[in-house]
Amino acid sequence: MNVHDSERLTGLLEDAGYVAAPQGAGADVVVFNTCAVRENADNKLYGNLGQLASVKKQRPGMQIAVGGCLAQKDRSTITEKAPWVDVVFGTHNIGSLPVLLERARVQEEAQVEILESLEVFPSTLPTKRESAYAAWVSISVGCNNTCTFCIVPALRGKERDRRPGEILAEIKALVAEGVTEVTLLGQNVNAYGVEFGDRQAFSKLLRACGSIEGLERVRFTSPHPAEFTDDVIEAMAQTPNVMPSLHMPLQSGSDKVLKDMRRSYRQSKFLGIIERVRAAMPDAAITTDIIVGFPGETEEDFQATLDVVRAARFSGAFTFQYSKRPGTPAATLDDQIPKAVVQERYERLVAVADEVAWAENRALEGRVVELMVAEGEGRKDAATLRLTGRARDNRLVHFTPVLEDGTPVEVRPGDMVECVITYGAPHHLVADGPVRTVRRTRAGDAWEHRTAPPAAPAGISLGLPTIGVPAPLPAQDACSR
Repeated sequence: MNVHDSERLTGLLEDAGYVAAPQGAGADVVVFNTCAVRENADNKLYGNLGQLASVKKQRPGMQIAVGGCLAQKDRSTITEKAPWVDVVFGTHNIGSLPVLLERARVQEEAQVEILESLEVFPSTLPTKRESAYAAWVSISVGCNNTCTFCIVPALRGKERDRRPGEILAEIKALVAEGVTEVTLLGQNVNAYGVEFGDRQAFSKLLRACGSIEGLERVRFTSPHPAEFTDDVIEAMAQTPNVMPSLHMPLQSGSDKVLKDMRRSYRQSKFLGIIERVRAAMPDAAITTDIIVGFPGETEEDFQATLDVVRAARFSGAFTFQYSKRPGTPAATLDDQIPKAVVQERYERLVAVADEVAWAENRALEGRVVELMVAEGEGRKDAATLRLTGRARDNRLVHFTPVLEDGTPVEVRPGDMVECVITYGAPHHLVADGPVRTVRRTRAGDAWEHRTAPPAAPAGISLGLPTIGVPAPLPAQDACSR
């Protein structure tokens, strides 16, 4: 969600006449899009702002803006801690950024604007997408859950759903531009439809995506186990372009901890979902989120989490140490777990999760997989160059771009290749054998067109302000739903 918001911010600024600053060059405007789920995000923001203070002194007219969840939470605290910040904007008014920057420039004082509710659905804003062949599509924003560890509902607000026709129109427009993979986004994506009273709206949307010609892959993130219903499983299994990959946040395997977290499901329901998904899609790869060290978690509770990890056979797990967030009910709970205990449990969890994922990956050795080629090189071992792609189940695969006779094959991001898995590592797969088939796609054409150097008219210099939008905070600081 934050990555997609960053694409919108870039689109807004470019629409207002800014251009991206070249890599390594100084920017006239620097924008931070923040997360507030974990304390580490706070620390990184203020650390980065501190480093920019001296840069701004040496660069007259430079502007710094802070937006996103942390801005929604801290508000004017940001300008108190870092008075050199020019603009602070919240999660509900990212569309105001260009106006706020101009106002701060004219009035020569910081502008802090935080709206309490969403006025315009963000997808109506211009977007500069990072990829030519894959796109995020928001279907809802906000969340109606009240998990005791999570501050997101207080910052993103109640769930707001887009109408299916708007979503499908956006996807069709993207496909016309060369996009072949979309990921449907929502804070609680499978609750989609609650605002207009259709409990099966999400499964209907998945099936509708199946009828869009040229759309090869559909994914979604992140669902909530409490609302994950069998009609969604059926839609996934019966719609060919909906991928057999599922991110299903567990958070804890202990019924007691789940109750304290105010997660409205229990271990048996979670494992039942996993069992039904695998019955309908035997090759599905399932990933998860897990929090270690929630207040009151006992060794027995922690063992229950390890038991679920072993039973569910996750292909990957995003593991987090509980982060106490002011303003959440969990922050005031008794029996906060000592840091040393949390660290030790965290290390044990990572070891078990990696062991399970490695076994699942090794089981794929010898299997033929279809990959959508990703941007950038993969790994280089000795003289062997590997590119990277994503399998249908979303596993990361490093492959060697050569044919049976050893001839190098040219593939572009967005193209499709088939290859045989030769090695399953804990966090990725390797296909060192020859590529079996190559399919050049419209997505690859779109990538090639986007990366072709523009033909600039001779003698014209564009003296536009440049922008720098720092990369989103790392995955471990992303919202864990």
